[in-house]
Parts: sequence; structure tokens; C-alpha cells
Amino acid sequence: MRQTATREKIMTTGKIWLAAGLATVLAACAAMDGATPAQAAWPTKSSVVATQTGFTAEGLAALDARMKQAVDKDEVAGLEYALIKDGKVVAFNIFGNQSRGGPPMQEDTIFRIRSMTKPITGVAMMQLWEQGKWKPEDPVTKFLPELANLKVATSADNLDNLVPANRAPTMNEVMTHTAGFGYGLSANNAVDRAYMADQPMEKKDLPALVKRVSEIPLLAQPGEKWSYSIAVDLQGAIVEKLSGKKFGDYLEQNIFAPLSMKDTGFWLTEAERPRFATVYQRNPQTNAWDVFPDPAARDFFLRPQAESGGGGLASTLHDYTRFTQMLLNKGELDGKRILKPETVDYMMQNHIGALKGVFGGGGFGYGGMVVTGEPTERAPAPKGSFNWFGIDGTWFWVDPSNNLAFVGMIQRRGSAGAGAVDVRGESAQLVYKALVK
Repeated sequence: MRQTATREKIMTTGKIWLAAGLATVLAACAAMDGATPAQAAWPTKSSVVATQTGFTAEGLAALDARMKQAVDKDEVAGLEYALIKDGKVVAFNIFGNQSRGGPPMQEDTIFRIRSMTKPITGVAMMQLWEQGKWKPEDPVTKFLPELANLKVATSADNLDNLVPANRAPTMNEVMTHTAGFGYGLSANNAVDRAYMADQPMEKKDLPALVKRVSEIPLLAQPGEKWSYSIAVDLQGAIVEKLSGKKFGDYLEQNIFAPLSMKDTGFWLTEAERPRFATVYQRNPQTNAWDVFPDPAARDFFLRPQAESGGGGLASTLHDYTRFTQMLLNKGELDGKRILKPETVDYMMQNHIGALKGVFGGGGFGYGGMVVTGEPTERAPAPKGSFNWFGIDGTWFWVDPSNNLAFVGMIQRRGSAGAGAVDVRGESAQLVYKALVK
């Protein structure tokens, strides 16, 4: 993560400081992190409001008890969560350990947020959209000409009979997983097996990633279906092309620094290793918890590969909650404007029409799922809510109609085990049960 300047403690000596001098000192402190110290600290456990009228006390207690139970029942080693409403911290709690038998979870514990990187990449793309540097109807080849001769698989079994793509995918399709690209998350089709055989995300940089993607056939013709894909990594390459900066540098300068997300980035230092939580996966044979190692090519303490806009970031509960509050605030936090209000609204709209296939149903915006149906007991978030998750267990949602956001952080690959109830789904059910109607 970036190295922030060290603040010197200002010792009171009994002398009377001139108002102008004090203002200079405070301004210098603010400049170090892009916000005043009080602003940069929000949210913490100490930020929880004493009196909360938006939720019932019983409901919040039930939410907290279930989050703690996930640790007590050995569903996860540790868990952190934050619930924000009307700009105030309603609940913020930490349970368990960073690793089994290891140090306890802390407010600054660092998590692999994996696909929760995607909404951040979406914000970067929307900043460039505001500047008129791309349009949804643009062909992706306008920015990545390497994708000019894409082929499409005609069989799930093999790549023997390929046909040319009818046209280049549009930017709207690249932004919404409807361009036809694969990802390599399962072996149920030949395209994804090709991704698994030679992971594009393990290439040395984004140009090399794009080149490899151009060589793997599409799963479907552009615009034909929704299929979770490597498209957001292509967005990262487009950010580099349009900004003239390395992707990680662009995010740091235009999102992380302004939002005081001081512990969010693609790479960690050795000094941060003690804060890095361990990922576990349930062993189906022994039922024990096995450490799920980072792939050799994605060592967060080395720099051997492309900065993945689809899943490469590490972050903290603090930092990601600030990101969600920026979205709730229509693009602004602590006086720093990241996006225009109308841009945030556009980003969190459904951009795939009636296409189906999004996990859990619903529509898809630029960076996350958009709730398009009426709320149910099982899925209580109202229409217009925006959400996504990471494969290593992190999750969030933003609900503009109730002006609330929730961020949950665990490090677990896969489910808690046979018959286990997903704490992520339960978190939403408990939040909306607690909400005062």
C-alpha cells in the first residue's frame, strides 16, 4: 500500500498559538491523506452512534449475534462488518482471528477482496466516461485493437469448429459481462478450460493479458448472453490506454488517495504481512479447514503479474466502507468528488435489459449486480440496490432508497460445509428485519 507521511504529534506547551499558525498545521495534516484526520478515521468501532432510530435494538442485536455465531460455529476464522445508514455508523464489529490460532482480527486487518475490485474498476471507467473518453456504443477495438479478430466457440466440448464474431463487442458489453468472454472459473466448457490452461491474469502486465485473451475464443456471440468473464481485466487495460498511467497508479491517484483508502492496493509490503488475513477452504474429505494459498503468480508481496481490475485488490473494512459511502453520497465523500451524481446513478442502473444469468437473478450495471425485482423475505434488498462479492468471502451492498450500505469481510473460499447457511445472505435478511419501516 502507499506509504503515507508520518504525522508529528503537536505538543501543547502552554503558549498561545496564533490562529493562522494552527490553521497551517491542520492544513498540512489534511494534505497528507487528502482529508482531515477525523475524516480519514471514519468509520471505526468508536464511530457507532449511541442512539439509532433507523433500526430496532432487537434487530441489530440479532444481526450482531449471527455475525458472531459464524465464528463461534467455526464457519469462518474471523469476520468483520459495518452497517451504515444516513451517513452514520449503525453497527461496526469484529470477531475471531486473522488465522486459525493466530492474532485476532483488527480494524486494520487486510483482506483479499477479489471481485469486489470490479466496482472500483467500474468507478475508474466512469471517471473516464465523464471525460468523454469512451461511449457505451463504442467498439472495444477502438481502445484494444488486439481484439479485432475474435473467434467464437460453437461447442462446449472443444474448440475445433470456430466461427468469426459477428462484430466487435461494444463497451457496454465489456462493462456488463455480455461481450462473450470466458473466465476459467469452471471446467464445464472448452473456452473456460482454455482460460484455466493458460491463465491470462497471470501474464506479466495488462498488454500481455489482452494479447492472450485475444487468442482464446468467445463463449458466445457479443450481446447474446450474460456470462461472468475476464472483461473487467480488459477494462483495466483500457484505463491504462486512456489515462496514460499504470492501472494501479491511476486508481491510487484518482480513487484511493482522495477517499483516504490508505490500505487498498494491488501489492503489500512486508510491514503489512502481519495484518493480512488467511483464506481457508473446507476439505470435503476430512471436513477440516485447509489454508487456501494464493496462486504462485499472485503473491501480494511480489509483483510478478498484471494488476487485475477484476480481482487483484486487497483492502480493509474501513476502506471499502468509505468507498460504499461515496456511492451513497452520489460520488462524493468528505468534500472530495469522485464522480458526478448523475454518473453514479447511471453506473448503478441495469444495462443488460432482459438478459438473464446474473448470479441470483436481477440486472447488471457497470461493476455490480442491480436489483430489478420486488424484495422477498429471502432477498429483501429493494429495487435499485447495487451489490457484489469476492470469491474469498467478502461482500457488500448499497441501497440508495434507504440510504444504507453494508460491508462484510471474511476469508473463506467456498461454503462453510454441507448444510451450512450462508452468513452473507443472512446478513441482508437480518438488516432489513431490523430496519424500521
